[in-house]
Amino acid sequence: MKLSKFENVIGYKFEDPKLLERALTHRSWAHENLGGKSDDEIRAAENESFEFLGDSVLGLAVAEQLFRKYPDASEGELTLMKHRLVSTATLASVADSLNIGEFIRIGRGEEKTGGRNKKAILADTLEAVIAAVFFDSGYIATRSFVARILANEFRKATPEDSADYKTLLQEKLQADQLAGPVYSLLKTEGQPHERTFYVEASWKTGRAEGQGRSIKSAEMMAASEALRSLQTQKSESSKRKD
Repeated sequence: MKLSKFENVIGYKFEDPKLLERALTHRSWAHENLGGKSDDEIRAAENESFEFLGDSVLGLAVAEQLFRKYPDASEGELTLMKHRLVSTATLASVADSLNIGEFIRIGRGEEKTGGRNKKAILADTLEAVIAAVFFDSGYIATRSFVARILANEFRKATPEDSADYKTLLQEKLQADQLAGPVYSLLKTEGQPHERTFYVEASWKTGRAEGQGRSIKSAEMMAASEALRSLQTQKSESSKRKD
């Protein structure tokens, strides 16, 4: 694997190159090439658990940078900006700009289906690389690394231009190659001048509900809950695989 070339691309030299090698190893490669090994040995060679940690470290680094950059922003504004910055679409775009697809160790089957260009694989691998930097040098170095590779995205992230939850949900589902959500009005309560609307957002793998004083605000809450649900599903899936 051309580890030194990739280190030049990302601007970081590893003290322990094996961390980077693992971060760039997709589970399809590990299963195809380590068939005689135990399940624990295979898990120790591929990057899924690194993805889990990288997601958390990335979230903290992004949250800290946004808080320092916009100390007067509301929680909602900070949350929207963070969602956009750590979304699969954004991470896949950054990973593509770093040519991560060229360096991933990937199985033959996944290779044939265009795995090197799949947004989910690119984003997950970038999270794994972030975890590898964290293990290699700690949080402070990782925070600087995140700030550097996401510099363009941080410049574009402002409270005024942050996407809403409905847009974020749409992008998340598209990145996972799923159809967009469908919003349905469940019921309306209250007098005409103080009504509460209850809305459901449904998609192929789940549903979520929201409420608000307008249909739009209820849809926004439902989309927010849907994003929370999808994140929980991702975390639980990672735990089961570990």
